[in-house]
Amino acid sequence: MAGRLELDGDWQRVSTKYVWIVIVGSLVAALISAAIVVFIWFLGDWEWWGWLLVAAWAVGYGCQLVFAPRRARAIGYQMREDDLLIRRGIAWLRFVAVPYGRMQLIDVTRGPVSRSLGLSNLRFVTASASSNVEIPGLPAEAADELRDRLIALAETRRAGL
Repeated sequence: MAGRLELDGDWQRVSTKYVWIVIVGSLVAALISAAIVVFIWFLGDWEWWGWLLVAAWAVGYGCQLVFAPRRARAIGYQMREDDLLIRRGIAWLRFVAVPYGRMQLIDVTRGPVSRSLGLSNLRFVTASASSNVEIPGLPAEAADELRDRLIALAETRRAGL
């Protein structure tokens, strides 16, 4: 049982191109929220609190853009004997172990920005309704190979389900 809790090992990283997807997502969110801030600006008479809102908006999205490369580098996965271990996060680390025998569906998705960069997201559906596990930013070929490998492992471990 002690071996299952060890987090040392060979972590596979997502593509460095994934940083661009994080940046584009942050910029889209910044533009939408900027439109909301401008709308609020025209609705009311801005005093000091209006400038405080603009400063908070700028600092918040500036931090998102600064930390985007680090957030992308923090994502990794490790294939262990009985499960796939996925990690993400900087301040709030999240480790998720997905047992091979519990994998019911492995979905490869490619959005427009991901597709233009040659990247894919690998999403896992398990028996748990609350499982929302994915590995974003994998090169398309690597995502397809990993999906096929995990499907083969899941079929051999699915006894009793």
